[in-house]
Amino acid sequence: MSALTEWNTLAPAVRRSRRQGSPLLYFLGFVFMLFIGILIFCYVVTRRANPVLLDPNGTPVTQSSEGSHH
Repeated sequence: MSALTEWNTLAPAVRRSRRQGSPLLYFLGFVFMLFIGILIFCYVVTRRANPVLLDPNGTPVTQSSEGSHH
């Protein structure tokens, strides 16, 4: 059997394997984009957050009174 004939018998198997891997690549791409989207969403939410620090009595602590403890 010549090398060209061997290649022609192997070529359909190579094409078939690429088609079978394609859905997996799309799925992994989707998972990757979903992960990146979650990271961006978390970053935006934390940038918008405006935390209020409370002292032991439950009153909000301001920047100026933060250092003074009675």
